[in-house]
Amino acid sequence: MAGLLIRFLFGVAGLWLAAEVVPGIAYDSISSLLAAALLLGLINAVLRPILVILTLPITLVTLGLFLLVINAGTLKLTSIFLHGFHVHGFWAALWGALVVSVFGWIGSNLAKDSRKQRR
Repeated sequence: MAGLLIRFLFGVAGLWLAAEVVPGIAYDSISSLLAAALLLGLINAVLRPILVILTLPITLVTLGLFLLVINAGTLKLTSIFLHGFHVHGFWAALWGALVVSVFGWIGSNLAKDSRKQRR
């Protein structure tokens, strides 16, 4: 449970930082930022694995770089479904996905470390 909360908070922080440093990404309020993090997490849990499997050949050819395009697509999809969170254009989605992915990676590693300490 604590690991899930850590990953969620790092997702929120990643979206916040992406909105601050990437032109073309914005949010209307803190509640829309929290909702965007929750929705992005759900999209990444449900839709992203399907997209990864469907695009496996191009991902292998590009040595994994196409995964950034998939992450950009999920970020843009989040902005389509949530009206308080805005991503304008492919490049904003790509750079924002990179920022969010780095923060998500850090959060996942911290969540793993917290599970190891409890055992």
